[in-house]
Amino acid sequence: MSVKIQKTNAARLLDAHKIHYELVPYEVDENDLSAPHVAEQLGEPVECVFKTLVLRGDKTGLFVCVIPGAEEVDLKKAAKTSGNKSCSLIHMKELLPLTGYIRGGCSPIGMKKSYPTYFHESCLAYEQIYVSAGVRGLQLMIRPQDLIDTCQGTVACLI
Repeated sequence: MSVKIQKTNAARLLDAHKIHYELVPYEVDENDLSAPHVAEQLGEPVECVFKTLVLRGDKTGLFVCVIPGAEEVDLKKAAKTSGNKSCSLIHMKELLPLTGYIRGGCSPIGMKKSYPTYFHESCLAYEQIYVSAGVRGLQLMIRPQDLIDTCQGTVACLI
């Protein structure tokens, strides 16, 4: 008996654009929402599991960075790439009201508003990458270029 996976808003948006992807469930550990944990659950190298971060620039306002899961965003590079002098991660309490997503379930696809989105260049080294499908416990496996195109994203060095 197979478990029926609920489609997320991110998945429905990909369907609407006729973009191929797979929904891949994993076991959630509320005490460890990290990408390395997700990669371990998926049995995949952490380098191809990407996390979605929302930042606020001093000039442009909110923007999104999608980076390899085990890495930290370089705030100077992110600021420069996004046309800001400085930037910082938004506060956790702001994530749901601004994006519609919770920590550990933030997808670059289907946020409440469309924010400029930047993908770390390493994503292009993989045939498929993983990003959150918009809920904890579910990842999207997708071709990086399809994801970048869907988000109208820009590829940059962010780490």
